[in-house]
Amino acid sequence: MTPLKEETLNQLEQKFQSDDKNRIAMNAVTAAGIDEVARNYDRARLLQRRFSVSLDNGEATHQDRSGRCWLFSSLNVARYVAKKNLGLKEFEFSQNYAMYYDKLERINYFLKDVAALVQAGEPSDSRLIQHLLSDVMGDGGQWTMAMNVYKKYGAVPKDLFPETASSKCTSQMNTQLRSLLHTAVSHMYAHPENIDEIVAKGVEDGHRILTIHLGTPPKSFDWEWTDKDGEFHRDGEITPVEFWKKYVNADLEDYVCLVDDPRAEHPKGKKIAIEHLGNVVGGDATEYLNVPNQFMKDCVKRILTELEIPVWFGADCHPMMDRVNGAWATDLFEYDRVYNVDFDMDKENRVRFADSAMNHAMAFVGVDVADDGSTRRWRVENSWGTKIADKGYFTMSDDWFTEFVYEVAVPKSFLPKEYLKELEEPAISLPAWDPMGALA
Repeated sequence: MTPLKEETLNQLEQKFQSDDKNRIAMNAVTAAGIDEVARNYDRARLLQRRFSVSLDNGEATHQDRSGRCWLFSSLNVARYVAKKNLGLKEFEFSQNYAMYYDKLERINYFLKDVAALVQAGEPSDSRLIQHLLSDVMGDGGQWTMAMNVYKKYGAVPKDLFPETASSKCTSQMNTQLRSLLHTAVSHMYAHPENIDEIVAKGVEDGHRILTIHLGTPPKSFDWEWTDKDGEFHRDGEITPVEFWKKYVNADLEDYVCLVDDPRAEHPKGKKIAIEHLGNVVGGDATEYLNVPNQFMKDCVKRILTELEIPVWFGADCHPMMDRVNGAWATDLFEYDRVYNVDFDMDKENRVRFADSAMNHAMAFVGVDVADDGSTRRWRVENSWGTKIADKGYFTMSDDWFTEFVYEVAVPKSFLPKEYLKELEEPAISLPAWDPMGALA
């Protein structure tokens, strides 16, 4: 490597100054910021908020300063079903309850996973161990992981296990839990003969920390409600699992996760899995069926129009996003024109070279279908509160779906025979650090 020389710097400066467009861009961006300058006015004003199919799921939820989008969005799907069954206009599940048991289960999963690696002779400085240590106790997750929690622990109304300071802002709690688990792993390597005791103590200590931060979740509760017509109902004492089974009876637990892995070496129509990715020991494995993006769109459209319930999905939410106005489109910002730089990677190369991966989960609640049957745009229920976008609901162009949506959860019955057959085959196993293992 050669150092950056003063002569080269002078040449770069002279070239920059010689083009008036660079100075105009600099003046504008330094004063207003890049998104204000690059925003495509024509595209923004033409991205309408009208849809031929639209589901009303009530007031948008707010995950606050936490990474619980996958829990919020999966519970947003479930609450739509529960509201219809209960005859309620507004209803919300406790996301704190779901996170409590996800964290507790994930502590147990991590400790037992790493313990097995230690006993198998995995070096402490291996890429795998270091990846697992760096990635532990984040808030992100997957649809299958959420279903593992609901199947085992059910769900409760939000007012029966409300948010806490730590559920709304998880960073301090996660820091303490991460340190606890790092300490446990260090003890495993120092004293492998005591590994079972180390795991048991780690789970006990983790349970204590979680309960201090989030509270003690209810084992059962008296359920009574007044529906939207003013009629009072009483269901008596019920457990969270019974509540889930009775009022969220849409077979969500049997859904299949479809992904669009654009890399050529991963063929479409095949099942893939990520090593060491999960939360509940003994729960369903986190596996995906790799399919064409258009098939994902077709399934989402069918669910919205035929089943009339929201659809959970995962995407890379950051590119070409107008957060304030609630819009996504591939040409919503003209960064290339402002910078005079070609950003020419396609979806495959964005994944391959770490430029894009799933990082946020939401729910589709609407679609605009043209006369020829093609999709034009999508309505999205987000979990960032009601003060942005269309009271928390976003609009996504169909081309943005193609480029930045990676995963959707759909009923197994929507799959053709060849895909159903593939579900019975062993999954192609990808390493823990593969980008398709990114958590929403």
